[in-house]
Amino acid sequence: MPGAPIVVLRPSGTGGRRVTAHGQVLGLAHDDFDLVEFLRRAGLDDAWPLLDNPSWVEWRGGRPHHWDTA
Repeated sequence: MPGAPIVVLRPSGTGGRRVTAHGQVLGLAHDDFDLVEFLRRAGLDDAWPLLDNPSWVEWRGGRPHHWDTA
């Protein structure tokens, strides 16, 4: 079974998390609003319900919705 199409990588040393969709970098999100905006630009108009769905979003290297290194 393939992984989730959206991956939120571990928090960077300066804060924020890189976001990819199908392996393509969408940007560096600093909060859920950034993440939802990146997904909207990628064609997902209502991404809020997907953020906690592991079939859609995989949170790597940190807790979901946690955006800084501290």
